[in-house]
Amino acid sequence: MSLDLSAQEVDEIWLEAEQQCPPVTSIDRLETICTMPSQLGSGYHREVKLYPGLELCIFNETYDDLTVRALENQHLVQFKVHLSGVEDSGDYMLIDTAQSYIGGSGIQRSLTVFVPKFQPQIGVNIHMQQDLLRQFFAEPTGELPIELQPLVQENDWQQVFSIHTTKAMRSVVQQIIDCSFEGAAKRLYLQGKVFELMALQLNSIRENSRLENNGAAASASLKPDTVARIHYAAEILRSHLEHPPSQTDLAQQVGVSYSTLYRGFRAVFGLTPFAYLTQQRMKQAEQLLRQPDCTVTEAAHRVGYTKVAQFATAFKRQLGITPSDCIRGRKTTV
Repeated sequence: MSLDLSAQEVDEIWLEAEQQCPPVTSIDRLETICTMPSQLGSGYHREVKLYPGLELCIFNETYDDLTVRALENQHLVQFKVHLSGVEDSGDYMLIDTAQSYIGGSGIQRSLTVFVPKFQPQIGVNIHMQQDLLRQFFAEPTGELPIELQPLVQENDWQQVFSIHTTKAMRSVVQQIIDCSFEGAAKRLYLQGKVFELMALQLNSIRENSRLENNGAAASASLKPDTVARIHYAAEILRSHLEHPPSQTDLAQQVGVSYSTLYRGFRAVFGLTPFAYLTQQRMKQAEQLLRQPDCTVTEAAHRVGYTKVAQFATAFKRQLGITPSDCIRGRKTTV
């Protein structure tokens, strides 16, 4: 089953589920354990308040194919690492077992996140107030080190970083998940491990430009047969814009693994499958809207959107103009 929900709708589902089945507290009273609502999938996450302004979430959750559309919102500093599973937000960010995430404080742009029904989402998610970041890491002058300054954007757009997940990072995440201490010892241990993980991720930021420039090499390293299968997958998406297959089904159709589908699309097109589908939908929608008598609603439905407002947001983000502007003949800005 595929779900397409707003972030608010997801929050409401969680709230209703927690009213019917309240979260439980661990014996040492440090963890709040929340069971995933059955409407979304299965599993749980464990929330730990390590320090005022510093929270750790350990998650082990399996979703149905889920698309979540989030509006602009004020964002905390965030560090996230997956040992299993994928979160695909198109050209904004991909988080999987190879790429972790750092998000700065500031305003997060509206975005759409796709979580496939592939394997459990297992990992850790850390949120930190920007004032705490300053408190812990400021230099004697009171200023943050230059490499941390992008993480504090106040009321400007947040900055995000895709970090190569190293063996050392995965080891620390596993140690966090497996922690067997209780009480004060547990809190102290987890605080130390969280800061160790943050240090490892922050140390990797400078490698981003090198990693991001490896796209051509990655494409060259794919076998010709794999490249052909990726192009076939792209053709399937272009031919089924209104009712595209799920990405797990798409991988099976073209005879590659799920991870190969992701890596292949990024290498060949520079986009994840989800971002590629959105791009092609918007191209087709533009052609439709420039035809006489085509309405915004009709164009939205013909490229697979049931909610016109979501279509309009995606169209403007992709092409730089609104669907109504397109009907009036205005040229795209991208």
